[in-house]
Amino acid sequence: MKNQIIFRTKNFALDCWRLCFKVPKSREYNAFVSQLIRSSSSVGANYRASQRAKSTADFINKLKIVEEETDESVYWLEIFEEVLPEYKEEILKLKKEGSELLAIIVASINTAKRNQNKK
Repeated sequence: MKNQIIFRTKNFALDCWRLCFKVPKSREYNAFVSQLIRSSSSVGANYRASQRAKSTADFINKLKIVEEETDESVYWLEIFEEVLPEYKEEILKLKKEGSELLAIIVASINTAKRNQNKK
């Protein structure tokens, strides 16, 4: 499962980048593009960092960052959905993947917290 999440988070970043590559170049769009690229790439980078956590508390803290960055990515995709209706189908697929990743991360956080409390 761990390797699958690493794969999915990396592909999420790449797929967001591919969408951003298509977005027209303008001052207004560039600000949104930068935010989506930053947050979506942070999802995978921080998930990988969580796999090298030094303790359960460190693991949970790193996953909380992943949770925040995934949620932020979905937010920017919602913005793009409003301003770029011509890419709606692609954006909806990305939002679905972001939402699925978010659910997995939240479940992982909850499991880690339960396991931590058992110790």
